[in-house]
Amino acid sequence: MTRFTQTRRGFLASTAAAGAAAVLPFKAAAQSSGTLRLRIDGDLDVLDPGFMTGGIEIEAQKQCLPFLAQYKREGDTVTWEPTYFVDKLEQRDATHIDFTLRDGLVWSGGYGPGTAADVKYSYERMTSSDWSGYFEALDRVDVTDERSGTIVLKEPFAPFIMVTLCHGPGAVLSEKAMKDVGERFTTEFPAICGPYKLDLTPGQRALYTPNPDWTGPKPAFERVECPIIGQVKAAELAFEAGELHCTEVAADTLARYSANMPDGAEITVGGELQYMWLGMNTQNPKLADLTVRRAIQHAVDVDSILQGAYSGTTEKSYGIVCPGLLGKRDATKYYQYDPQKARDLLAEAGIAGLELTLRTLNTQERMLAAQIIQANLAGIGITVKVLPLDSGPFWEMGQESKGDTWQDLELWLMRFGTTPDPYEATQWFTSDQVGVWNWERWTSEEYDRLYAEGTRETDPARREEIYLRMQDIMEETGAYVWINHEPEAFVHSSDVVVSAAPTGELDYRRFVRA
Repeated sequence: MTRFTQTRRGFLASTAAAGAAAVLPFKAAAQSSGTLRLRIDGDLDVLDPGFMTGGIEIEAQKQCLPFLAQYKREGDTVTWEPTYFVDKLEQRDATHIDFTLRDGLVWSGGYGPGTAADVKYSYERMTSSDWSGYFEALDRVDVTDERSGTIVLKEPFAPFIMVTLCHGPGAVLSEKAMKDVGERFTTEFPAICGPYKLDLTPGQRALYTPNPDWTGPKPAFERVECPIIGQVKAAELAFEAGELHCTEVAADTLARYSANMPDGAEITVGGELQYMWLGMNTQNPKLADLTVRRAIQHAVDVDSILQGAYSGTTEKSYGIVCPGLLGKRDATKYYQYDPQKARDLLAEAGIAGLELTLRTLNTQERMLAAQIIQANLAGIGITVKVLPLDSGPFWEMGQESKGDTWQDLELWLMRFGTTPDPYEATQWFTSDQVGVWNWERWTSEEYDRLYAEGTRETDPARREEIYLRMQDIMEETGAYVWINHEPEAFVHSSDVVVSAAPTGELDYRRFVRA
């Protein structure tokens, strides 16, 4: 699979800013004007689905462009359903997906009705975009008539609907409008076909107002105002002051609200598609001995990290597959917290006076977690220096293309985000990712083979076996201590029902009044 750029991964793995928020009385924001007020964390830079970063740009696409499928929750499981842009979306067999667009959907700017040719243009264009990894399995889109067609895959790719069609890369564009603007755009959609149109005031806000050409169901709110609030803590204060209907919350605030929820407020969790771990460089001379890595695995008290750094608001991790997805493990297989076992393993390896450096992003939760690990390892005789880093140098430190820091890597705290299918989480640890995103620098022919099989396998039970085994292989390397799955948590006024994708993006058109 084609992998994403560092910018893409940096965005997915970004964390909330640190800081302390005072407790203020909550005031429900006024809704008399039919206006929904939501926070965005920065300017929208590239709205083009092929070349975006993601996040709030995907949120904008969901309001202004057609999608064939959308996420749906069934209990604790994430699945999919057709959107109101289609009359039919059906996987006929492992390599053919039939669709029929709803009649009456019209592009703005006089570009006519939405057509199957637009779907063909949009998806085939993505095969040469920055997000081409999502479309590597695509062979072509066959057009049957003006509104119908078939998505044809080269080979079975089990997560195509969940990972490709439901997510930002699955947006449909007007072929005619795109050709009129040179087939690339940044902050202005060439044509829209959705309930809202978008107006941007750089550095200040994004404003969504009714699209006069929209013939589909009207959203619950006439306007959506999204002021730019860069810091999570500032957004929390704005919510508590009644200036926002909904905002993401950091772990410490989530814990505070869980213990003492403000009147008129509720919490909604979109998903827990983050996975965090302590990583070890298997090629560093200090950590080349598996016995030493095993000792570190046994020495880290993950439960203390969950309480001390995350106030008990996150789910304990046992691997890279997240809650709600097939292949999620419910226990570690090769280690558990046992300081005496850790000491015995170090003695077996003949190691004494070991000194290591632990690198981490310089955020509140990560620093607290690093300090707990530092204390845990001191308890078995390993001295750890914690090195906090800003985002830029942190995301470059394990990449061979970015310099020589990878040669000195020993320990680090890492968190990735993913989409609701285990295939994406597993792709970063294949052999060809050594020196790119596999900073632990191990290789396994079995893992690589299972990765390829997992994308093609359509039987859920067999896929589950594959992803469980892949995580066993990772843990066998001794290079991982699994820590947690952080929730995408939003506080909101209780008279608003939030629509949050498991990946964390809000879908304003699917918000409703309670």
